[in-house]
Amino acid sequence: MAAMEPPAVTLQAPPTTAPAFTSAEILPGRGMMTLQVRARLPELGEVDLIASPPLAEARARFERSARQPFPGNESYLFGGAVLIPYANRIRGKLSADGRTITTRILDREVTLPANAGGRRPGAERYAMHGLILDSEAGSLERRTSEAEDGRRGTLQAGDFGWGWPSKTELTFENVLRPDSFRLTITARNVGDEALPIGIGWHPYLTLPSGRREQARLHLPARSRTLVNDYDEVLPTGEVVPVAGTPYDFSPQGGKAMGGLFLDDCFVDLQTAAGEVVAEVIDPAASYGLRVVAASPPVGAIQVFAPPDKDFIVVEPQFNWADPFGEEWGPGAETGMALLKPGESVIYSARLELF
Repeated sequence: MAAMEPPAVTLQAPPTTAPAFTSAEILPGRGMMTLQVRARLPELGEVDLIASPPLAEARARFERSARQPFPGNESYLFGGAVLIPYANRIRGKLSADGRTITTRILDREVTLPANAGGRRPGAERYAMHGLILDSEAGSLERRTSEAEDGRRGTLQAGDFGWGWPSKTELTFENVLRPDSFRLTITARNVGDEALPIGIGWHPYLTLPSGRREQARLHLPARSRTLVNDYDEVLPTGEVVPVAGTPYDFSPQGGKAMGGLFLDDCFVDLQTAAGEVVAEVIDPAASYGLRVVAASPPVGAIQVFAPPDKDFIVVEPQFNWADPFGEEWGPGAETGMALLKPGESVIYSARLELF
């Protein structure tokens, strides 16, 4: 665990006169989260593309959170956290002290942190966003050429400190080029039993104009999973088409967000050449950003977009919310990869300007 002042790694893209990515900051001490990505835009100059505080303020927040019951939680409140071995929520039986849940994963009982939940009185508590939010990646290696700047790191996660099935080795690679920022994660089962694994990325994408109502979102999704409400945000087990509803963002060029609140898991993704492409467009700033992910294994995109904020969180992830939940019914495919001993799975996502 990296408690105080996690070190930062800065990537620098080769200089160019065209609109381009310029730099990125990665925090190995927070599970290789993306703290910031910057780009030079024609009408705006150099712009922060990720909603995140400066490094010094982020460090201060991490230090304060180290005294909290779940110090990793601060990592997913800004920037771009990496979510492993599950993205989104997992439900279970709450412990008497309210600190953990117990749930069934494959053929075993597993205890996980009850690090999230609804805010209303009596709302359910659950596990959310994985178990590496304050883990430190090591063996950092720089890989740089005339075309790109990259960093590679590893994490021997084992059972993630929570008795997760089997043992996991994680390899992270972040690569910055003038035309893209890429995140690649390889999860390998180095144990002797089956490994269920879900991976996601949680970037808070800024709207440079600050005018959220006119911002447009494109999602190549045919369906979304319904939730009980937007406080607990727990799936009901129902999957419904988005066509003809306010949640249909599939048209090319996207659709204006208006005042619509989103905290929804979009599924049944349309792919092209093995990739799924989402877009955030800010017409007032003449700005567009693509979020591109390899699919499969990415099978869902969670979108969190409060109307009163100037960001949209677009989260490509393997798994649906509560992937082991009984609400899905027996045999449901909810996106978790299942690796035999020695097998690996790769998560790949990138940002592109347009």
